[in-house]
Amino acid sequence: MTRHRKASVATVLTVTSLQFVLGGGTARAAPPAGACANAQPAHPEIAAQPWAQQTLAPESAWRYTRGGGVVVAVVDSGVDADHPQLRRPGKVLPGRDFVANQDLPGSFDCDSHGTAVASIVAADALPGVGFRGVAPDSTVLPVRVSDQDLTDQGQIQRINPQTVANGIVYAVGQGARVLNLSMSGTADFPPIREAVAYAVASDVVVVAAAGNAQQDASAKLPSYPAAYPGVLGVGAVDIDGARASSSQIGPYVGLVAPGAKVLAATRVDGHAYDDGTSFATPFVAGTAALVRAAWPNLSAPEVIRRLEATASPARGGQSSDAYGAGLVNPYRAVTDGMNLAPAAGIPAYHPAPEDRAAVAHAEWVRGTTSTATWLAFGGAGVLLVAVLIVVVVRRGGRRGWRAGRAAALPADPVAEELPDQVSLLGQS
Repeated sequence: MTRHRKASVATVLTVTSLQFVLGGGTARAAPPAGACANAQPAHPEIAAQPWAQQTLAPESAWRYTRGGGVVVAVVDSGVDADHPQLRRPGKVLPGRDFVANQDLPGSFDCDSHGTAVASIVAADALPGVGFRGVAPDSTVLPVRVSDQDLTDQGQIQRINPQTVANGIVYAVGQGARVLNLSMSGTADFPPIREAVAYAVASDVVVVAAAGNAQQDASAKLPSYPAAYPGVLGVGAVDIDGARASSSQIGPYVGLVAPGAKVLAATRVDGHAYDDGTSFATPFVAGTAALVRAAWPNLSAPEVIRRLEATASPARGGQSSDAYGAGLVNPYRAVTDGMNLAPAAGIPAYHPAPEDRAAVAHAEWVRGTTSTATWLAFGGAGVLLVAVLIVVVVRRGGRRGWRAGRAAALPADPVAEELPDQVSLLGQS
């Protein structure tokens, strides 16, 4: 039976989600003792390929990159590293817990919110399961700054701004190149503003949720940390490409991504359908990881400009406050400007077909030349014979055709004197 878990809409700062939980189960992995008052149970696996993965088709970019070598910090409720799609060694780092105890790792989750976000970024494929992350070879750094969306009394669970700031600074120090902030609020808190500015100055791509407090399309609400300089704000769209009704509108929306009934992992095991800009944000953070892996020399602002420039057109047109630059497009973000053609080999030699007309002409020319040559020699021979006949007739006529006599030989031949011999070996 499906039940609702209300979205967090706090006056301070909250995670931005609405989750539809499917079924129940028994948790196989427990958080550290005392860390969670009421941890969510596991959920059943869902085999169908989600509409978000079908729409964005991130696997089309995996021929060129899967996000390897890029650390994505998920500053959230923690990440359950025991989930089957997140348990590959090295996929989820230990991280740190800034809520219960800073000596604890951040690789556990009481609420499933952070696990869902991390899975959209980096979940591995499983046989028979259609859900998988955008950048499955990227590395998740879990930074736990919240416990759960609601208190045990059903009230809004506020997040301490200083805790969030501490988590951001920690993530930068741990080498995160992409920072996912699936949280929003209408107030500008100096600690968070300064921590975000530190991350931006450290060449980190900071991606933040636009928020879910929109009541009507005419109002423009503030949203932090999405509105801070250098941050890429993300709004949510549904399966039809329309803005989710609660997705906030403002100049801080840089892109949109699926954020209505999107499938994601839950803590321990299984999946659930989620709503909110919290879950649109990791689609963009995962794409940023793909770009940083494929184009390692791009700065963080250049990565953001590339993500916006390669977005698919959305309903709001160009640079809309509701849709930003459009729908994130993993394939174009990775491949635009990339030489995708394989190296060309040396073409095989194919001789041109014989030109029979040219060959016949050449033979005719050779035959004509040979005939002319023989005719020329024949003509010269005839002329020579004619000249000889004329000479013989004239001389024979003058002598009356009498036989002539040869000159008489001398009586004694004259001996020829040999020159003195010259010895080539010297005197003996």
